Amino acid sequence: MTDKLSQQEINATAWAACDTFRGVVDPAQYKDYILVMLFLKYASDLWNEHYAEYKAQYGSDDQRIRRKLERERFVLPYVELKEDASQSGGASRVSERFLGDFNALYERRNEPNIGELINIVLDHFEDANKAKLEGVFRNIDFNSEANLGKAKDRNRRLKTLLEDFARLDLRPSRVAEDVIGNTYIYLIERFGSDAGKKAGEFYTPKMVSRLLSALARPQPGDRICDPSCGSGSLLIEAAQWIEAQGSHNYALFGEEVNGATWALARMNMFIHSKDAARIEWCDTLNSPALIEGDRLMKFNVVVANPPFSLDKWGAEHADHDRFNRFWRGVPPKSKGDWAFITNMIERALPQEGRVAVVVPHGVLFRGGAEGRIRRAMLEENLLDAVIGLPGNLFPTTSIPVAILLFDRAREKGGAREGVRDVLFIDASREFIPSKNQNQLAAEHFDKIITTAANRRNVDKYAHLASLDEIAENDFNLNIPRYVDTFEEEEEIDVAAVEREIEQLEQELAEVRGKMKQYLKELGV
Repeated sequence: MTDKLSQQEINATAWAACDTFRGVVDPAQYKDYILVMLFLKYASDLWNEHYAEYKAQYGSDDQRIRRKLERERFVLPYVELKEDASQSGGASRVSERFLGDFNALYERRNEPNIGELINIVLDHFEDANKAKLEGVFRNIDFNSEANLGKAKDRNRRLKTLLEDFARLDLRPSRVAEDVIGNTYIYLIERFGSDAGKKAGEFYTPKMVSRLLSALARPQPGDRICDPSCGSGSLLIEAAQWIEAQGSHNYALFGEEVNGATWALARMNMFIHSKDAARIEWCDTLNSPALIEGDRLMKFNVVVANPPFSLDKWGAEHADHDRFNRFWRGVPPKSKGDWAFITNMIERALPQEGRVAVVVPHGVLFRGGAEGRIRRAMLEENLLDAVIGLPGNLFPTTSIPVAILLFDRAREKGGAREGVRDVLFIDASREFIPSKNQNQLAAEHFDKIITTAANRRNVDKYAHLASLDEIAENDFNLNIPRYVDTFEEEEEIDVAAVEREIEQLEQELAEVRGKMKQYLKELGV
């Protein structure tokens, strides 16, 4: 049996590879070079392992093996380098032909144009898999003097990068499909403060992604959307939730504003064989791309961990939004939380769509425009649950967060129209503490899911509040208003404590007397 390669070993290699770029490329950028190279190495090892397996079945029939691989996975193309016609004295001709994979680049790592060769291989790979990878490598240039330095230094850095990853055996029999996404998360954790990114902007911790997916309850046949999809981890978790039910009948959709992160999401879908996922590069609040005709696409499930309290999100254009998403009110220009929430609700199918979103606690109680929007959604009977999570779950912030669940089946004409209460869960005190980042254990996960499904009061943990009760609290959703977590302190026997103090004082006087005698005997 082949030994498995641990995520820690891969992370260590990726971190060591970062040394190649330190001082040359901005930390927020050089992770992209590393992740693209990791992607190419994984794809190459995957292809070569399957090729070897099929060769054992079909012998040396290269064309048959390649057709099978291309149907089941992807195309790993041949690269043809042509000689310049002006130099050869006639028509251009093929000077070299090789399989465009990581191994071919590693063998050519000493070439003076290695940066150009890497670009050529990536271009061929993208073109051969256009439906799955079109545009994914457009923002990365391994031959850039501006980013990687002059030719001599650039070549040295790229050679080192290839040598770093050549040590890793990333065949599927040795690593999990999550290798790219997990390494991305690791690098974001390490670079989070350097890059100056806000909490949750890039990725959602795995257990939180799993929790959000479970709470959203995706079903076979659902269309699932994450309009702030980052690296795509939430969509993959939602898909795996359906697959665990024995079905592969679903459709994934996403939007992401950051070009490099959008590319990573596409790579992540590619690695996880979610090739049919439609991931758009766009600003979901100002220029959404998931459109049908002249209307927003609608989905059974909408999940997201949008940027927390985003400043300058586009409030100045919200009044004239062509999809009329902000009819309940325009959130403050300096805090886009309710803009993202509104966007998600408007994308959910009327009378049946479900929404699950991670938010900072300020969303629950801030007043002004946010308070008016919150009240409108409560009066529409859309909010189903508020779940408080522990602090320090994310790598770049220690603040506690909450999950809001909305269900459009509760609105007029929906199957749950008669449900007129909101479940509050305070799960903030149950976690595995860690110096760097707290964790949710399986038992914490199960307790939240079970409580949400049962919709009953649980002492010091959950409270089912009527809409009238919420209205009495001026539509404030702050969890402590509804879930009483106060623990009575043990009654103190004051007389006993006084007697204990007197005894201690007497013992202290005796010790001081003995000490004074000892010092006198010593002549001090």
